[in-house]
Amino acid sequence: MRLSQMLFVTLRDDPADAEIPSHKLLLRAGYIRRIGSGIYAYLPLMWRVLQKVSQIVREEMNATGAQECLLPQLQPSELWKESGRWDTYTKAEGIMFSLIDRREQQLGLGPTHEEVITTIARDMIRSYRQLPQHLYQLQTKFRDEIRPRFGLMRGREFIMKDGYSFHTDEESLKKTYQDMYQAYSNMLRRAGLAFRPVEADSGAIGGSGSTEFMVLAEAGEDEVLYTDDGKYAANVEKAVSLPADAEPSQFTTFEKRETPGTETIEKVTKFLKASPTQVVKNVLYQTVYDNGLTVLVLISIRGDQEVNEVKLQNELTKLAPNYGAKTIISLTVPSAETQQTWTSKSLPLGFIAPDIADDYIAGNKQIHPKFVRFVDQTVVDLKNFITGANESGYHVVGANWGEQFNLPEIVVDVRKARPGDRAVHDSTQTLKSARGIEVGHIFQLGTKYSQVLGATYTNEQGEEKPLVMGCYGVGVSRLAQSAVEQSYDKDGIIWPVAIAPYHAIVTIPNINDAQQVEIAEKLYTQLNQAGVETLLDDRDERAGVKFKDADLIGIPYRIVTGRAIANGKVEVVERATRQSQEIPIDEVINILKQWIKAATENKN
Repeated sequence: MRLSQMLFVTLRDDPADAEIPSHKLLLRAGYIRRIGSGIYAYLPLMWRVLQKVSQIVREEMNATGAQECLLPQLQPSELWKESGRWDTYTKAEGIMFSLIDRREQQLGLGPTHEEVITTIARDMIRSYRQLPQHLYQLQTKFRDEIRPRFGLMRGREFIMKDGYSFHTDEESLKKTYQDMYQAYSNMLRRAGLAFRPVEADSGAIGGSGSTEFMVLAEAGEDEVLYTDDGKYAANVEKAVSLPADAEPSQFTTFEKRETPGTETIEKVTKFLKASPTQVVKNVLYQTVYDNGLTVLVLISIRGDQEVNEVKLQNELTKLAPNYGAKTIISLTVPSAETQQTWTSKSLPLGFIAPDIADDYIAGNKQIHPKFVRFVDQTVVDLKNFITGANESGYHVVGANWGEQFNLPEIVVDVRKARPGDRAVHDSTQTLKSARGIEVGHIFQLGTKYSQVLGATYTNEQGEEKPLVMGCYGVGVSRLAQSAVEQSYDKDGIIWPVAIAPYHAIVTIPNINDAQQVEIAEKLYTQLNQAGVETLLDDRDERAGVKFKDADLIGIPYRIVTGRAIANGKVEVVERATRQSQEIPIDEVINILKQWIKAATENKN
């Protein structure tokens, strides 16, 4: 392609609305154009990148025996209501675009396709002889993000590969899950990215085991906790660890003490000259289920620890059937104004004890009359601890479970793992932190969707059984931008060779020099014929402008038909290293082919 004929416009300054380097560079280099909030056009250079990413994805998926299809973006609300996720996606998370058609039918724009694919399986799979099956698609998805940001990282319209597998049993599912683990690792390696697979929370998708594939980058929205031995890595939402040992309490007898102005752990431990590891703090949450019922939750956790709200939400979701519900719509720390709507008397905030009475909850049919009481594992074995006295300005010291307080029945792990904690698998290893961009996620769904949607098969014994399912997603457009976030410098993008829009760019410093033009034209034609995808910068611009643009758009190799042609050579500059060398003109094609082959084969 000739730049003189291409829709090619670069910007010298960072766009005002771009926050992270990759977003700024893709806009400045003319790869994408903002059309609306979270909505971008993929311009010709970007589309070539996305096609290359898509091709890598297709090749790795096809190698596993998965079959490509294309599913509808418009989905009837009935399917989502049948699975119980309509309210979750339109009210709780609120990420589904929903609309009413001219027949007054409610539809959603697909953020994901579990319901659609399970319906297809329900209608078409009858026997164990048809299993396993694995279908995938590359499709535009839609999510109504509250705050679209970071360009293609968190947009409202994006390109994704999603795949779904169907099995007779867990053993078959686990085999495909492992195949996908390897395929995803291959995809990212081939794309030239540094990444880390991590244990992850399944979120609204559901199911049991799940793994996220994180591209390591400082601008990543996710925190990854890992150990140096390579045996553990998890998203902070899922991570587990061993907390620091609790210090022995100096209080040997139980008593109530006046502790004025000590509403926080820091203040009470300073006042009592005690360690926060000796404190049982009691944190209040409010959750609303999808049937409209509000349930108040009290979590007793060690004073030096924080509540992991994702883990807490998972524990509360398990209780949904107890309240005639399917899922949670919201989980919040109630404000003072909210508390006034359900408390019959003023709560002693900052001084609450594990046994605060249920009669604080006022009679209201939409509010459950009793607290749900969770106790975190960090406080189960505490002796002679400090906690609130259910009276403002007072704490108790020297308290014990089974004596002054009954241990709540539901023991959970809802603490947030932190860098520096000891690893569960090896207490000599400590957790370290890195930032990551989630570009892939694989799930073992089990029978969550097949049971509720009635997707069954007949086994060898003639029994009807629910299909066992897996789900596997890759953010194609997100992966492309994450490559930029991982690899750039002060002058622009540095694309990995495998997904760069072009392998090389031939730059003519002076288009009025007939010899420069002639050699450039010849190289441009021959390189493309030899399979080296090449741009020709034949614009009537100063050499400095052309060099800056070549650096900005990040093409791996720049060939300059400058002064070296007097010696039968051209200058070749490698974008990643900035190394420059003069190469005989008749050797350029073979050398570039070798470099490209080496750069891509090393990643396979």
